[in-house]
This record gives sequence, C-alpha cells and structure tokens, in this order.
Amino acid sequence: MGIKNNIEKFQLELKPYAARLIAVSKTHSTERIREAYQTGQRIFGENKVQELVEKQPQLPLDTAWHLIGHLQRNKVKPIAPFVSLIHSVDSMKLLEEINKQGQNHQRVIHCLLQVYIAREETKFGLSFSELQQFIQSPELASLKFVMIDGLMGMATLTDNQEQIRNEFRSLKKVFDALKQQSLPPFVQMNELSMGMSADYKIALEEGSTMVRIGTAIFGTRELT
Repeated sequence: MGIKNNIEKFQLELKPYAARLIAVSKTHSTERIREAYQTGQRIFGENKVQELVEKQPQLPLDTAWHLIGHLQRNKVKPIAPFVSLIHSVDSMKLLEEINKQGQNHQRVIHCLLQVYIAREETKFGLSFSELQQFIQSPELASLKFVMIDGLMGMATLTDNQEQIRNEFRSLKKVFDALKQQSLPPFVQMNELSMGMSADYKIALEEGSTMVRIGTAIFGTRELT
C-alpha cells in the first residue's frame, strides 16, 4: 500500500483509542513527507536535529514537528524556534537548556519526560524513582519556558509480547499515579507517548495517547 492508504489505515485504528499518529519521517525525503501531509497528516517525528532543521522550512507552516530521538544540550538551539514537542527529555540540565532557548525566543517549549522501561542498556530515560524526584525538584518549578505534557517510553526490542505489555503497563501505572498528584506549575499529565511500528497495538491497548510510526507508513529508510 502507498503512504496515503497506510495513513488512512492508522487513523482508523487509532480513532477508538482517541490516540494521535506521529508519522516518523526520519531518513525519508521531503517529497514523501509532503505526500503524507497531503493526506491530512500534520504531525511528523524526527530523530536527528540536523535532519529536522533541514526539512522544516520545506513543509507548510502548520506542520507540527516532534523531536523523538535522544537530544543533546548543544543541539537544542536550532529547533527551539519551531519544535512542537520534544519527547526525549531525560535530565534536568537538558530541560534547563530547553528553558533557556525558550526564553530567548519568548515561547514555551512543550516536552515529555522519557522514562526508562526497557531491558536494554542502549535506551535512555529516567528511572521511576528519578522521575518522582525530577517532577518535585525546586529546579523544575523555577522553569517558566517549558511545559511538561506527559511521559514517553520505549519498550524492549523483543518478540516477547507479554514483556512489552508489562513495560507499557508499568509506565501507564506511573502516568496515572502522577495524574492524581498535585503537580507543579508547567507540569501536566496529558500525553503518554508509547508504541512504534512493531508494538503500537499493545501500546494502544495499554493507554498510549500517541504512537510513533515510521516504517509501517513510509517503508524502509531512504536517506543515509
């Protein structure tokens, strides 16, 4: 199936869950992204800052760009003027830099806190205990140009669906617990970003509000 049919298929699947589709366009050309845009898709996810910065001017202004890959502090500045959501905040120093760049551009930058739920050393994120400390820290309360919208997690890359389900379920449990707490200003638990092409169905069943789909929309990677 083509890009248009793939997107329409996902939109139908997501509708009962009231979840949003993030079309992960990393390594794909602007022509293919534009094809997805023309079907009505508006949210696109990129892993690398350089690629995102190159593509952003080539798409219409109402395109919502999400940075879903690991983000280094020295790479925040180029995306600060336009990024819609950063999924991968995993340290206070990174968040402080995002806040600084938000202040420079006089805009609040929306973020998700990445939580480590997988059994893989290559994954990034805060532990559950670090997450609690992070949210209640005085440093966070002082930041005025960031908004924490929720959490993001990546499950282990495995064929064990029960393991994947348990990892997503554990994050949803923490997400729900935080929703019941008195949260600091500029922190809200509205979004739970879980699920990619291989495991999005499980993620939806476990409460994801956003799924990050690349290969199942665009096919295999294009750019090197």
